[in-house]
Parts: sequence; C-alpha cells; structure tokens
Amino acid sequence: MTLLDSGNWQGRIFTGDWTPARTTSPVREPATGAELGSIGIADRADVGHSAEIAAAAQRDWAARPFQERAEILRTAGQLWQEHAGELREWLIRESGSVEDKANFELHIAAQECFEAATLPSRALGQILPSEAPRLSMTRRVPAGVVGVIAPFNAPLILSIRSVAPALALGNSVVLKPDPRTAMCGGVALARIFAEAGVPEGVLHVLPGGAETGAALVEDPNVRVISYTGSTAAGRAVGEAAGRHLKRAHLELGGNSALIVLDDADLEHAIAAACRGAYFHQGQICMATGRHLVHESLYAEYTERLADRAAALTVGDPFRDKADLGPIIDAAQRDKIHGVVTASIEAGARALTGAQHEGPYYRPTVLAEAAPGIPAYDREIFGPVAPVARFGSIEEAAELAAASEYGLSLGILTPDLDKGLALAERIPTGVAHINDQTINDEAVAPFGGLGASGTGSRFGGPEANVEAFTETRWITLRGAAAAHQRR
Repeated sequence: MTLLDSGNWQGRIFTGDWTPARTTSPVREPATGAELGSIGIADRADVGHSAEIAAAAQRDWAARPFQERAEILRTAGQLWQEHAGELREWLIRESGSVEDKANFELHIAAQECFEAATLPSRALGQILPSEAPRLSMTRRVPAGVVGVIAPFNAPLILSIRSVAPALALGNSVVLKPDPRTAMCGGVALARIFAEAGVPEGVLHVLPGGAETGAALVEDPNVRVISYTGSTAAGRAVGEAAGRHLKRAHLELGGNSALIVLDDADLEHAIAAACRGAYFHQGQICMATGRHLVHESLYAEYTERLADRAAALTVGDPFRDKADLGPIIDAAQRDKIHGVVTASIEAGARALTGAQHEGPYYRPTVLAEAAPGIPAYDREIFGPVAPVARFGSIEEAAELAAASEYGLSLGILTPDLDKGLALAERIPTGVAHINDQTINDEAVAPFGGLGASGTGSRFGGPEANVEAFTETRWITLRGAAAAHQRR
C-alpha cells in the first residue's frame, strides 16, 4: 500500500478521518485528460462540521508539550523526503509539473516542516515595564482555527507554508485546496501529517470551489484566513473576512519586472529570463511578467531570448523529457492565448510562440511591449515574455514601479550598489539583485504590496508567529490590588 493509495481518499474528504462526500469530482491529468481518481468535494455543511470539530480539537493540541508538536513537525519533514518518489509522480501528473518543479515543491515542503518545528520552542512573549507593583508581560497564543485556501499552480508549497507553521504554533487547520490539484495540495498533506502523529480532528482537508471557500471565510469558528490566489478573488476574501472581524493574510497576483541594465551579462540575463518567464509554464505568481531591457541591449536580448525559447521542449512531463508541461486546463490556456492575441493586435510583435496545441502553449516572446499592451499590463499566468525597452535608470525605475502589483523584482547588473539603489526605488515585497523573480525559501519572509497582497505573512519565524498567533497582555500581583478589596 502506498501513501496515496486510493482506498484512503477515493470519493472522500478528510475530517480527521476519511469521510464519504456527498459530491465528487474527477482527478484529471492535464497532459492527457485521463482520470486518475475521484476526490470528495466539500459543501457548506461540511465546512461548518469540520470547523466545529477543529475548534474542539485545537484546545488539546495547543496544550500538548511544545516538544511533542516540534517532533511531529520534524517527522512530517522526514516523511516528505521518504515518500518523494511517489509524491513527485503525483505532482507531475496532476499539476503538470516538470520534474525540476516537482522536486522544488518537495524540497520546500520538507523545509517548511523543519522550520516550523523550531517555532514551538521559541520565546513567544516578553516582559513589559509597569507603573504598578506587578509582573506585566505579553504572551503569543494560538489564534484558534486557521482556514487555508490554496491554489492550483504550486499546490504543495502554497498549502504547506501555512499549514505547517499554523499547526506548530498550536492551531488547528481547515485546508481548502483547489479541486484541480486536490491530491498534491490536500490529500498528500492529510496523509503525511496523520502519519507524523497530528491528532484526529486537528487537520481537515476539504476540496471545493468558491462556495466552499466563502463558507470557510464566514464560519465563526475560523479565526484566521490564509489565502493565496488571484487578486480579484483575494479582494472578495478580504472584504468578507473584514465583515466577520477576522484577519485575512492575502498573497495575490503579480506582474513582476526583470530589469536588465546596460552593463548586464547577456548570457546570464537570458538564462535568468527563461527561468523567470517559463518556469512551470509561467503559472507562478512571481513569474517575470515584464522584461525591461536597456535600449543598447534590446535587439540582441530579444533575438537571443526568442532563440532560447524556440529551442525549449513542450510536452507530457510524465512520459517525455520536457522543459515545459501542460497548462492546467483549457480555460486557462485560452485565457493566455486571448491576452497574446490582443497584445499582437495592439502592436506587440511575436518573435516565437503565440500558439498552442492541445494543452500545451509554446513559450512566447513579445517584442515592442510597453504600457498599453495587454500582456505588459496584466498578469498573464502563462509562458509569455513581454519585452520593453528603457533608456535611463530613471525610466527603468518609473516603468517598474508603474504597476498596481508589488510582488517580486529582479535586477541584473554587476554594479551591486547601483542595483540595490534601484531596487529601493521600486516598491515590492521581494527583490533580487542578479537573479530572476522566482525564488522561495522556508526561512525567508514572503509577500507582496499593493494588488499583490497584504505584505510578508509567509515564511520566516517572525512572519509566521505574527500570522498565526494572537497577543495577550497578562499581569500578576502577589496580592489583590487595594482598589479590588472589599
């Protein structure tokens, strides 16, 4: 029996145990359309039931010795490594990942658990001065039930980066993965954490669509929402959470710029550009959506990038060696092509790509991109590289900053002082000098500004403690204060 043996999850949801669902949905392989199984879909009643169970289970979980929670998280990290072969196959088949991307997700999953294992033993509070004769202190306590809503594109990373620290800090979790990747982003977590020793009722996995997500945001037992997804949906989540007086941590879309200064090494720049634009078919919030290139390098950059993109292989990553796999579904593929077509009509010039066959979209380079070109202005979420030119540092800074998004930034230059000074003029949550825009580490804070979200709410101990605990003020006196005596 394997970790994800279908006898465990087929047609079920996870409420601490595998429960038959009233509605099911096929698990499909985007490369072929083949059905790999059938998952349970949760409804509003399931969310309410799970949230109630999670609230009751959370109290005992938080009361367990900190060493016990830490050990469970360490064990979970080891299990991701031990079962990497099986889980890699699921990431490739269900989410359309190439092997490199699947390995990246598995590595981060283990690291998230190992980092989370350090949280229970941290000093979660401080001693305060007081005007009165008493001990005054703060204490960080678990928020309670944390609702996690995760997308399809990096289903394992974007689930576990909230689930692992929330559990480590004594919360219970109700996770809603995207139904298109509910195995990698949901069932796998249920199985790993159950095997690691998380008690029944502390973690719930409820795949579902918008109605399920809305129920999770509105449920009175859920105190914190951790959402990753589109900006449009994130605004709705934030508004609903506000109405229900609960915190929402939002990591949303992006249209990140890669700035290639006039002194950049072109070979390095092209390699970075390909990674940033085409990793996981561009279905990454941090993807390089705008290539800003100095006018002295522009012609050679676009020519070499187009040559490199044309040479990339596109195909079924489970059966063939491919650089890019399939787009997650036909609707997303058609959305990408619509943006590319509109961009060409608006004046951009396709140097390669701009076409698809079945679920595969060819890596595309659009020259003569600029503000007003749809592919330049919008988040595409596909393998498209719009390239614009600039003439001065001031113009590069203005172009890069002129976006509602503020997620990631890459700057290529051998002059580190110049690169850092430029980065400080462009408001983003993440910036990389001499690297492309897609980077992730469990030890580092992550989040965006503006339409990209509510700042760094993921990664690193400070961000995780802030995200998943509440602060209490506590005082102690040796005897009752005089004004309290009767």
